[in-house]
Amino acid sequence: MAYQHQELAQGRWQKFSFFEQMANVGSEVGRAINWRSKNEVNSRLAFERALELLDLTIDDKRNKARRGELTRAREVLVDYFAGNNDYRSSDASWQNYFYAFNYAARLQAGV
Repeated sequence: MAYQHQELAQGRWQKFSFFEQMANVGSEVGRAINWRSKNEVNSRLAFERALELLDLTIDDKRNKARRGELTRAREVLVDYFAGNNDYRSSDASWQNYFYAFNYAARLQAGV
C-alpha cells in the first residue's frame, strides 16, 4: 500500500499517544471540512489522509481495546464524506468529536 504519510506508516505513528493520534486525524478531518466548499479535490485528499491516519491508529496494537470505537468512527466518517450521511453527521459534530482529543493531547503535553 502506498501511504501519503510514509514516515508515520513506518513506525513513527506508534510513538504518538492515542490522544495525539486522534488529534492528528481530527486535523485532517478539519481540513476536509474547510476545503469542502472551496475545492473538492483538496477536500477529498484531506479526507483520504484522515482515513489513512485513522487506519494507522486502528492498527496500533496499543489501541486494541478502542478498536470498536475507532472502526465505528471510520464507518461514520466514510458515510459523511463519501456516503449518504445515513448517520446524520454534521461539520460541527465532527469538529466537536475531535476537539476533545486535541484538548486531551494538549493537556497531556502540558500546554
